[in-house]
Amino acid sequence: MSSSSGARFSDLACYLVLSGLLLVAGLSGLAMPAAADQDGDCILCHDGTLDEPLNASWHVMHSTRASGEAAGCVGCHGASADHLDDPIEKAPDVVFNGENANSAEAQNGACLACHQGNLHTWWAGSGHDDAGLTCTGCHEMHVAYNLTADREATSGLCYGCHTQVRAAAKLRSRHPIEEGRTACVDCHNPHGSSTEAMLAEPTLNDNCYGCHAEKRGPYLFEHAPVTEDCSHCHEPHGSVNAALLTARTPFLCQQCHSAAFHPSLPAGGSGLPGAAPNQNLLGKDCLNCHSQVHGSNHPSGGRMTR
Repeated sequence: MSSSSGARFSDLACYLVLSGLLLVAGLSGLAMPAAADQDGDCILCHDGTLDEPLNASWHVMHSTRASGEAAGCVGCHGASADHLDDPIEKAPDVVFNGENANSAEAQNGACLACHQGNLHTWWAGSGHDDAGLTCTGCHEMHVAYNLTADREATSGLCYGCHTQVRAAAKLRSRHPIEEGRTACVDCHNPHGSSTEAMLAEPTLNDNCYGCHAEKRGPYLFEHAPVTEDCSHCHEPHGSVNAALLTARTPFLCQQCHSAAFHPSLPAGGSGLPGAAPNQNLLGKDCLNCHSQVHGSNHPSGGRMTR
């Protein structure tokens, strides 16, 4: 038997088995789940001719619950008995958009009935929850499309509200979000976390170490600001200074090292050309000598010079 003939035989066998099971179910008086029956009622009107196409909703994750039980329309919109009796005047129990939309709490409650734990554990009380955001503000339910698979799209959604971050991400020194090499969700969990900025990791440093593992240490000689918080020196979303620094060196360094050893005179505008040029501002920099600013394991690296 050829491979094509075998495939046709296999399809026919599956069809016959399925038909037999349906016939037995019918003869035994078995009924389809109530949810599936009611979804059939929904699709009589919401068939893509009266409003936005909903056919794709039968092919995405919301067509079944994790347990395998049919979810469909009633799983999100509720039984909506009044809407079935009078679909013109009465809205479904839970409406997610338009003038009849329910409160954010009611809408999100429908989603959280299934989406609990893991990344959604910290939603209650998170920044987005407190701001009154709804799940459908970022997610589209009726399309065969998974937002989390498109990392560039998630950053575009974030920019819609976080305009200052969008501006920072276009500065000369920035993370490569615009190039699609990283995304907001690489560092933040939009559904909430235990941190103020909804970071994906417990601390900012842990977030940074996910990519910059070489900065983690431990080091024989550690630089105290580094071990405490990366944002003491770096602006994570973008900066006009090199390496996302919060200020240009040596000004950044002298915020702490203003009267220790040789940098006893703070660098300032008086050291620029036209006054008394300072060699530490013109062609030189703290990092020229103290190159191991994140820490050193060299026996002579106490000054972070090697």
